[in-house]
Amino acid sequence: MPNEKTADYGPLELLFGTWKGDKGINLSPEPNEDEIIPYYETIVFERAGDVDNADTQELVIARYHRSVRKKENDETFHDQVGYWLWDKENQIIMHSFTIPRGMAILAGGMFESVQEKYTQVTFKVATKLGEDEGLAQSPFLLDNAKTTAFSQELTVNKTELSYSESTILEIYGRGMNHTDVNTLKKVSD
Repeated sequence: MPNEKTADYGPLELLFGTWKGDKGINLSPEPNEDEIIPYYETIVFERAGDVDNADTQELVIARYHRSVRKKENDETFHDQVGYWLWDKENQIIMHSFTIPRGMAILAGGMFESVQEKYTQVTFKVATKLGEDEGLAQSPFLLDNAKTTAFSQELTVNKTELSYSESTILEIYGRGMNHTDVNTLKKVSD
């Protein structure tokens, strides 16, 4: 059973709490002309404890929910739930999440810390279709909007979280780099 109170979260510790940001820019593919969508969002990170895999790998887990709304009309256009996982022994970071379009992603990578005490951490994760981590998508998406790669860089300190992420898609008969960037402030622990 995971123990969310005593687990050593290491570089994930800075994530916990509620973050809000209104500087988001989404570049989305459209049939005729790509669309730029300004957005705001809330991300809530919670401690989810630790878990052993096959009695040999120990992971600590940050669970989160991300809700994104268009500035122009307050409409939700992206909702995401997932986990950030840290394998302390191998110094590996993993980001797994799902979106309600029939898509699940598991991206892996490393992190960099400004100091040993994790006062600022940058996580870098990526995956491509067919790699060890992975992309799972519905048959509809595979036929109409196939994701072939995902990468993300997220930097967090005690008060600010910023990220840039890229999703490479095959959609509308062409390749497209769908990007999102935002800077969020911590509003509560």
